[in-house]
Amino acid sequence: MSSAGSTAEPGLRGVLPVLATPFTERMTIDESALRDEIDWVFDAGADGVVVAMVSEILRLATDEQEELGRIVCAHARGRGPVVLSVGAESTHLALRLARRAEADGASAVMAIPPLTVACGAEETGRYFRALAEEVSVPLIVQDASGYVGDPLSLKLQAELLREFGAEHVQFKPEAVPVGPRLSTLRDLTGGTARVFEGSGGAALVDSHARGVVGTMPGPDLVWAVRALWDALAVGDHERSRALDEALSPLMALVTSLGSYVAFEKYFLVRQGVLPAARVREPLGFSLDEETRQRLDLLFDRLEEVVRP
Repeated sequence: MSSAGSTAEPGLRGVLPVLATPFTERMTIDESALRDEIDWVFDAGADGVVVAMVSEILRLATDEQEELGRIVCAHARGRGPVVLSVGAESTHLALRLARRAEADGASAVMAIPPLTVACGAEETGRYFRALAEEVSVPLIVQDASGYVGDPLSLKLQAELLREFGAEHVQFKPEAVPVGPRLSTLRDLTGGTARVFEGSGGAALVDSHARGVVGTMPGPDLVWAVRALWDALAVGDHERSRALDEALSPLMALVTSLGSYVAFEKYFLVRQGVLPAARVREPLGFSLDEETRQRLDLLFDRLEEVVRP
């Protein structure tokens, strides 16, 4: 059991890509390809790795999600922190996933609220408090309402931080408008909230100026987000602007969770990281030939800026 003031994993900051889950022809988790992907993102500059919604965890059975977390923790051990998402439709299941994640060596857990029930702030608070009390590693409260669900109360998030401490409860806000809500959360917590940007890099320049401690992009463009993060860190405004102007048009094509999954797997195959772009259907998105051509053009332009 945890208590307020637990210590965050050293290095839980910077560029932490959310891994894509590769599948075999039989649509089981491709362990070999997953390990190759983990190696690749670390070589590309990742500070750590995350398993979350674009990892298609909502399409995995519970035992598959636990197995995915175990593989990632084991293969990334010693190279950087691992964040595993444990959000579920019941507190009971979320606690089970959280216990398993911590036992497998996760550096932090992250949770979205339940999606199929309309919880008020009080019930949502009980859900997140139960998770925060269950684990000794940090809990990252994820507001994924940019894709699914309803925005989380900023007042509730500030209350959770006051109760458990800024190291133990951290945040990944994705409700729109991202920037103003991020600043409100910062101000409600006296600037102590540890916040991770979650737009894939599209809002990184603005979010960095508002005080985020890290970003959780897709794995496919981690080398570009790494370059942008480093430029922002040293105040290189010219390079930051050039990188942002090259990255933003790509991310602007992302209109849904399904499109995000399709795009990142397409780019991972293009770069030789994954052997196939298989997804668990239904995805709610179809990648047509004209979109592929647009993606390739924008990818080439981004690569020219990052790697002249």
